[in-house]
Amino acid sequence: MAKNYNDLGVAFKYLIVNDTDRKFGLWVNTVGFQSIGPGSPYPLRDHPSGYYFDAQKGRVLHEYQIVYITKGRGLFRSDSVPEKQICKGRLMMLFPGQWHTYRPLQETGWNEYYIGFEGVIADNLVKNAFLIRENQILEVGLNEELVSLFSRAIEIAEKDRISAQQYLSGIVLHMIGMILSISKNKIFEIGDIDQKIEQARIIMNENVFKNVDPEELAMKLNISYSWFRKVFKDYTGYAPAKYFHELKIRKAKQLLVETSRSVKEISFMLDYKSTEHFFSLFKKQTGFTPLEYRAYGRGAE
Repeated sequence: MAKNYNDLGVAFKYLIVNDTDRKFGLWVNTVGFQSIGPGSPYPLRDHPSGYYFDAQKGRVLHEYQIVYITKGRGLFRSDSVPEKQICKGRLMMLFPGQWHTYRPLQETGWNEYYIGFEGVIADNLVKNAFLIRENQILEVGLNEELVSLFSRAIEIAEKDRISAQQYLSGIVLHMIGMILSISKNKIFEIGDIDQKIEQARIIMNENVFKNVDPEELAMKLNISYSWFRKVFKDYTGYAPAKYFHELKIRKAKQLLVETSRSVKEISFMLDYKSTEHFFSLFKKQTGFTPLEYRAYGRGAE
């Protein structure tokens, strides 16, 4: 049953889940919004026992939850994360079976949106490290589209029509995709990290016919190599040396298909140690020898 208290700014819904909903692979148990004013008790006592908790003792849920703060400040702590400050624009990711606690500060209160869900799809996101227990506080900023998704989820839950669960599951996946994209890009925006990485990528592209040493490149950018290597891989999915190798192979493919230069000439142009070395790397990367790739790329003219 939905509850709405306009004077308190509260709306929440707990849903019934059937076997068909579970077969879908992702289902929603609860969704809601709470506006907690300064000095107000927290949490509110209108929630079922499985969700209500003492902020001093904390709790353990059987589901995943996304909790998004759009106003005020507070604190969060879990068995994976030491106490951290939560402010507007930050989001808490809660995991099933994990002890945690959070609360708004008495002097500020806060506004929170939340949605609780379960299913093998969510489990796989954890298994494949898209959602990480040690990274529960995500910076997404104030995002109107994310708030709209929470509001839409509350509307769908309140109407509770046929296949509402599947609709809500789609909203949850939309949220997660958006959150992961925004939070990761937020990291790179801090201190112009994204600009450093983009500069490195441009230098690599413009020097594909030469040999770019990643450590020298990091020095040129006035950053440590260990930090550069980690951030570059987080940003592109490749370590710097691997990324540069990919650029060279891509250029080799282009030259093989679009020019009549010999394999030896292309190897020399791309600054490989020897034709044999180029041949070996190209075959390992593409599954073709350079001449096989040329024939394939030209449609065996």
